[in-house]
Amino acid sequence: MEELVIRDADVVDGSGSDSYRADVVLDGGRIVSIVKEAAAAGCQRPKARRELDAEGLVLSPGFVDMHAHSDLALLRDPDHGAKAAQGVTLEVVGQDGLSYAPVDDRTLGEVRRAIAGWNGPGDDIDFDWRTVGEYLDRLDRGIAVNAAYLIPQGTVRALAVGWEDREATPAELDRMRRLVAEGMEQGAVGMSSGLTYTPGMYAPDAELTELCRVVASYGGYYCPHHRSYGAGALQAYEEMVALTREAGCSLHLAHATMNFGVNKGRAPELLALLDEALAAGSDISLDTYPYTPGCTTLAAVLPSWASEGGPEETLRRLADPGTAERVRHDLEVTGSDGCHGVPVEWDTIEISGVGDPALADFVGRTVRESADRRGETCWETAHGLLLADRLAPTILQHVGHEENVREIMRHRVHTGGSDGILQGAKPHPRAYGTFPHYLGHYVRELGVLSLEECVAHLTSRPAARLRLPDRGLVREGYKADLVLFDPATVAAGSTFAQPRTLPTGIPHVLVDGRFVIEDGRRTDVLAGRAVRRTPPA
Repeated sequence: MEELVIRDADVVDGSGSDSYRADVVLDGGRIVSIVKEAAAAGCQRPKARRELDAEGLVLSPGFVDMHAHSDLALLRDPDHGAKAAQGVTLEVVGQDGLSYAPVDDRTLGEVRRAIAGWNGPGDDIDFDWRTVGEYLDRLDRGIAVNAAYLIPQGTVRALAVGWEDREATPAELDRMRRLVAEGMEQGAVGMSSGLTYTPGMYAPDAELTELCRVVASYGGYYCPHHRSYGAGALQAYEEMVALTREAGCSLHLAHATMNFGVNKGRAPELLALLDEALAAGSDISLDTYPYTPGCTTLAAVLPSWASEGGPEETLRRLADPGTAERVRHDLEVTGSDGCHGVPVEWDTIEISGVGDPALADFVGRTVRESADRRGETCWETAHGLLLADRLAPTILQHVGHEENVREIMRHRVHTGGSDGILQGAKPHPRAYGTFPHYLGHYVRELGVLSLEECVAHLTSRPAARLRLPDRGLVREGYKADLVLFDPATVAAGSTFAQPRTLPTGIPHVLVDGRFVIEDGRRTDVLAGRAVRRTPPA
């Protein structure tokens, strides 16, 4: 007899088609049968060792977080309630060009310092891997939800070239090609870049194109955090479209927003650009989070020249008064490339986390608010905090536009991604709320998307991008990665004031047919594993 029958569920199957009522039977981690309208038809009801009454609940595929920063959280926190409680059953890590494989001992230390604001310093982690395959093997020991990995181009460049702003030599480019090929062979689904972060931002288009050719040869995709989301946003999107067209590589645009005052109301221009490229045959998708503020590190807004050479060189420059004044001028007058070509507006930058608990008074306040309290200029406050906390502060950047958010999420190639940074005392609520916020706020309250369409955005579309043949739909034979939610009550509990509050209206989440959330509570099940690239047919 099969393990579980989910009885009388309203199935929203991920295809975008209308919902239907059914009994869904699971066994061996897969969906083995779907009996539609069993009660109404008077037919024999399927039986199993266990039954779950799903009356009033929607059954859908588990949600796919296409942009996650859980690279270490998956290993550190077996509970991982931030994602499991949202109905996320698969997340894609290795984002924004910086992560922890492939590395050597030198590079690992540099990367740990560079992205401590995203993932913590990692002092509680046994870094017993160096290659992509070894990292995926580590995930296979058991994690809360499944995870796929993107090869981080910035880490690859750090390993082969270093943190200097220069072109790679032919030998170094060959080594980068080999590292990307090895990562793809070991199971990565593609490659990411962080083109406003060092050292990935130092790569010219020709170098990125060569690496994308390697990714394309393995059927993977390129996921860039491109060179500007501000003054040069449209040009940056055009650059990525042209680059991947030249390389013959699929393109997935990370957190595809149009931010800062210069881009208010300009989402239709971005979508027109994408529609033109799609019509010409490009393979493009994108992800967004359903909020207006962004989230990154305070150090990320610095000009790229100030970050050349890695974190220790950045701190050395900030400690030098003359060099620090150059940094201030670039930030406040010129508009640094780290701040997307826009002069920094300190009243939009809110400190969300610090590494040193003694600096906690900065958290929850904008740089301008803290500066006013301290009787300093904004730069004096920001500069002092960067030095005192050794580049660790994370920030919320209040620079988005609601009309752009809504326009982009309606697009036919849109998928959901939290971009959730789980570090800091006051993280962005998207880390705990992205997927229920889509369903509760943008579907039920605003009607921006229908329920069926929204579920497709969060399930089958990302599964198609990841080339997963047996995920993303409620279908017989598919993996039993599923979520049951109440469409009348599902909502994000997280807010900017209380960002770690779990969602409501999601009583059950299954990974591999096993309950990771049951009756609204986290179980001790660790059914997640690494999801490796499916080779092209």
